[in-house]
Amino acid sequence: VMPRKAFRLLPLLMLPLIAAQTTPPAPKVLLIGLDGVRADILAQAATPNIDALAAGGGLALDARTRPNTVSGPGWSSMLIGVWMEKHGVEGNQFGDNAYDRYPDFLTRIEQVRPDLSTLAVMDWPPLGTRQDGGPLVSHLVDLKVNLNGDTIGYPEADRRSTAIAASLLASEPVDAAFVYLGNIDVAGHDTSSLAPEYRDAIEAADAQVGTLVAALRSRPDFDREDWLVLMSTDHGRSDDGGHGGESEEELTIFYLASRLDGRPVQLEPTSWLVDVAVTALAHLGIEIDPAWGLDGRANGIGDTGR
Repeated sequence: VMPRKAFRLLPLLMLPLIAAQTTPPAPKVLLIGLDGVRADILAQAATPNIDALAAGGGLALDARTRPNTVSGPGWSSMLIGVWMEKHGVEGNQFGDNAYDRYPDFLTRIEQVRPDLSTLAVMDWPPLGTRQDGGPLVSHLVDLKVNLNGDTIGYPEADRRSTAIAASLLASEPVDAAFVYLGNIDVAGHDTSSLAPEYRDAIEAADAQVGTLVAALRSRPDFDREDWLVLMSTDHGRSDDGGHGGESEEELTIFYLASRLDGRPVQLEPTSWLVDVAVTALAHLGIEIDPAWGLDGRANGIGDTGR
């Protein structure tokens, strides 16, 4: 755990009543990353929590990524908003990256809006540590919690990640957060198929999504906040449970955007992996500088009313 700024709740009595009546809801973003989800299996699984978000938002089961369909390029593209040709990560060794020029969206927030509080909870080591050439998510992020699913196992790592993230999301003044859950991908590799265990892992992740959303709804200031929940995956997978190729099953992903205040979401005709980071930044009211060279576009927030 690497805190940078002090996380604390502001006493509600410090907020004048008139401010509560006239101040627009504060924009907030939670990105939940589910590793290695095949979109058609997601549609078949029992996922009541994801379904509830989709019903109040927008879900594309035909969203797209690009090669290489492995985790290093996929998570880099999602969290930064540029394709592999720019961020430079071509596999699961992250060393030849261009993160100094193309930082993850939480780091970008810290660079342009350091007053905002950022949080990341991750259990695949290269995302948050120096292992294998990481981290993708930099140490500028206010609070970064790293677990190691490779050593404690991803079912347990995802359980712990969810519990830690839910506690922080429920009680701390978070403005932008990323929570990574890795067990779905591991279940696909372990079974070398799309076996029932793979679907079971998706359904377990859905319960964890429910825990995270419930944490947001329990926040003391929830009725004065405008939460956008984004969710996607780094790649699909083939029938044998693998990925890394260029089949439609590997290039097809899902993209979910849902506003917890009930405002409608309209997705673009085609949703792309690189839209995620740009959408998060735009929802927070951060103007996208063309000099950043981002490849995505805001997708699913519409008129923020601000």
